[in-house]
Amino acid sequence: MNIQEMILKCRSYRRFDASYDIYKNELLQLVNIGRLTPSARNMQPLKYKIVYTKKECDIVFPKLGWAGYLKDWAGPEESERPTAYIIVMKDTELADDIFCDDGLALQAMLFGAVEIGLGGCIIGSINKEALSQELAIDKRYEIRYVLALGKPVEQVVIEKVEDNNIRYWRSEDGIHHVPKRSIEEVLI
Repeated sequence: MNIQEMILKCRSYRRFDASYDIYKNELLQLVNIGRLTPSARNMQPLKYKIVYTKKECDIVFPKLGWAGYLKDWAGPEESERPTAYIIVMKDTELADDIFCDDGLALQAMLFGAVEIGLGGCIIGSINKEALSQELAIDKRYEIRYVLALGKPVEQVVIEKVEDNNIRYWRSEDGIHHVPKRSIEEVLI
């Protein structure tokens, strides 16, 4: 798979096969990919918590917001929930500003997920205080994002932006549509 094919396959999936288990070694492989990405000043301030047990996944799930543009959708049904998460945190004792380290690591981990037949969604809408408390995360670690992972059960397609409307939407047949601006529109 070349990089463009990888990018086209690496979408934000929000519905998964909840019966598909993701194992600790797969999550460690993804964290290792994130760990190896470039880091501003080579500070490496990102820390990760892997979550893959049903008990911990049940703690994480209700702390997440799922799709801001889909107002009538509260998130995946129980049978479509992620089966693992990677919580990406900033070690506040190492850095105040992490620049774009988290974005680089998250995208790389998503590519790694695609490579092993998984999909994911980077979630920034998080009840961080409650999640930190319930998972007993030390206050020195500031939650930045949660990467929800699983075996995707939805189809995501890219559409052309119409009337400057960039909001993603879901059709009646369950297909998730994501408008993208044309190359002519983004090239200056």
